[in-house]
Amino acid sequence: MASLLKWLSPGMRIKRWLTLAVAGIALLGLGLALLDRHLIGLMDDAMELLANQLGGFPLWVFGVVCTVLGLFMTVQGIRMGVNSIMTVLRPERSQHLVEEIYQRRSLQRGPRIVVIGGGTGLSSLLKGLKEYTSNITAIVAVTDDGGSSGRLRDNLGILPPGDIRNCVVALADRETLMEEVLQYRFTTGELAGHNLGNLLLAGLNNVSGGFDGAVQALSKVLAIRGQVLPSTLENVVLGAELADNSVTYGECNISSSGCKIKRVFLKPAVCSPMPEALAAIQEADAIILGPGSLYTSVIPNLLVQGVADAIKESSAHKIYICNIMTQPGETRGYSAYNHLMSIFEHVGPVVEHILVNSEPIPGRLLKKYREQGAEPVRILPEEITALGVKIWAKYLVQQTNVVRHQPEKLARAIMDIVDSNKLAALERAPMKIYQPSRKNKGI
Repeated sequence: MASLLKWLSPGMRIKRWLTLAVAGIALLGLGLALLDRHLIGLMDDAMELLANQLGGFPLWVFGVVCTVLGLFMTVQGIRMGVNSIMTVLRPERSQHLVEEIYQRRSLQRGPRIVVIGGGTGLSSLLKGLKEYTSNITAIVAVTDDGGSSGRLRDNLGILPPGDIRNCVVALADRETLMEEVLQYRFTTGELAGHNLGNLLLAGLNNVSGGFDGAVQALSKVLAIRGQVLPSTLENVVLGAELADNSVTYGECNISSSGCKIKRVFLKPAVCSPMPEALAAIQEADAIILGPGSLYTSVIPNLLVQGVADAIKESSAHKIYICNIMTQPGETRGYSAYNHLMSIFEHVGPVVEHILVNSEPIPGRLLKKYREQGAEPVRILPEEITALGVKIWAKYLVQQTNVVRHQPEKLARAIMDIVDSNKLAALERAPMKIYQPSRKNKGI
């Protein structure tokens, strides 16, 4: 009762609109009663008295006026009361309340999508997908050991926060300002090289009692559309066996080794995923791998115990987004077929569809990338279809000074795949099981 009475306190700016709404309801009732005296039997006498006072003026006209005026007062009172409350709760509102509610309800009805990967490619995809659904789960690699993330990992013993931060910011309800703040990087002093968002997650790690709590706390502050989960909460290190049979550890060392990668592995090999990640995979309508570095962003997530098996058992549509360009140090000379083969070599057939870029790369960018040892990824469609994987070719390039996936194009392509497969669900052929042969080892 005390809480209810607070609505009537001075300065709440709600009493006037509440009074208007109540008066409107009373007037609306009077108007309806005038239109049909039998609607409220107790008002018969009042109606007769009013009729005598009005002389020959038609009661139904007066009833229409009262009904329309009462309805207007009721709607206006309720609308202004809600706006008065929302002005306090959301003073920075950039769109009408009805539009915001409609958008949020529509996103809640969107498909359940799980994205698995890391790096800038994953955050770009999330920026696009959040405009179609809020039922997003991002499972992010935690093997980064370079830059600010690597320093915090070494000094504080926490999981690398960089890729997690990028994904949380990408899913933020309004990421423009927060992206600028959380992506700020110090350039001088003891904090030089550190990212503000990374430091915030490091602090929340201590306040929230763990890294998963830190991610949840930051996600709540930014009101993200979906959830972001580390692939594992264990402090794993990524290792690689190279073509010369040597073994190296650490993402940075693997990418800069200059030697072809035969396989990657986690140390310790047995590491548990978060239960929420497995649950999301089980309930997903679509599971997306990539885009991102094949050996240091995509495959490490699949090596976490139980993740690959959960994907195989899921009834979701399994999509791999192939990189647009090859990556020196990891996938030099690789085709889209080679990317798929490497995934299959590590964890088996976890892909049903592959999304590739068919948009020409501007000549100025081709020259720049070829000087760095990179080139557009070739498709080789016959080899891919032989694996039972369906190819989707779309225009996906973002026209900037680097070759990246454009978030809106990428998200639209994903939704096209999901929507088309809903219609053709009964016609889907079973995926051909790939059995690796010795000659395909170490592509």
